[in-house]
Amino acid sequence: MAVKQALNIVKLKKMKQEGQPITMITAYDYPSAKLAEEAGIDVLLIGDSLGNVVLGYDSTIPVTTEDIVYHTRAVARGAQHTFIVADLPFMTYHGGIDETLRTVRRIMQEGHAHAVKMEGGAEIADTVRAIVQAGVPVLGHIGLTPQSVNQIGGYRVQGKDERDARRLLADAKALEQAGVFGIVLELVTEEVAGAITSEIGVPTIGIGAGRKVDGQVLVFHDVLKYDPDYREKRFVKTYADIGSEIRKGIAAYVNEVKDRAFPAERHVFAAEEGVLESLYGPGKAGLRS
Repeated sequence: MAVKQALNIVKLKKMKQEGQPITMITAYDYPSAKLAEEAGIDVLLIGDSLGNVVLGYDSTIPVTTEDIVYHTRAVARGAQHTFIVADLPFMTYHGGIDETLRTVRRIMQEGHAHAVKMEGGAEIADTVRAIVQAGVPVLGHIGLTPQSVNQIGGYRVQGKDERDARRLLADAKALEQAGVFGIVLELVTEEVAGAITSEIGVPTIGIGAGRKVDGQVLVFHDVLKYDPDYREKRFVKTYADIGSEIRKGIAAYVNEVKDRAFPAERHVFAAEEGVLESLYGPGKAGLRS
């Protein structure tokens, strides 16, 4: 098998220009990253969604820089030939630029990411520009921004009216001017997402943003229904029910151990003849439990 060549920001922009859809999925550990790479994914995202689907939080807000670094490092080991983007956690890029750059440096140096993702629009453009000027590619994220869910009043679709549409377009243009290599559009109406895609020169990656974007991203655990608390989402399509298979497999293991069906003869190892006699003495081999 030929070695897969990792994409970069130049190739991603070329994909937009040529009309080639971009595929992105989240990953949080070595096996999921390795499997996604082998499946041919274009971009892996260590999203702060790991707070919900891996760490058991009810939002992304508790996720720390240490969490992102740890999981990004594992993903980088599993997918050495795939472009890797890592989220900047909640409130790590709203203070001084020096503090922000320290966080970015940790994610790039210790986590081995190729780029970082930031939620927000025009209000973070100056910070984006500073990070890009420091040599780090930035992926923008507008629309529904989970880190700001308490401020925007819940998980609501964005871009339903003219005022909101204009705001989203202005945010997208501000991010493009600041130097992002692409923008995630989350829970944005299809019409507005399409208008933004046609108005800017960098790729748009949609999640719940319809069919007129340059690519799609979904959460690994949603695609595979690999979440004990999985809830159906209108904008998600599941391609396998791994969660049910895992439950069945573990339940079967529990039952076989309870029934003493496992281990079976083929699962055990035999000692050399005479070993028990040497341990317990002649004629006492039957003492073994």
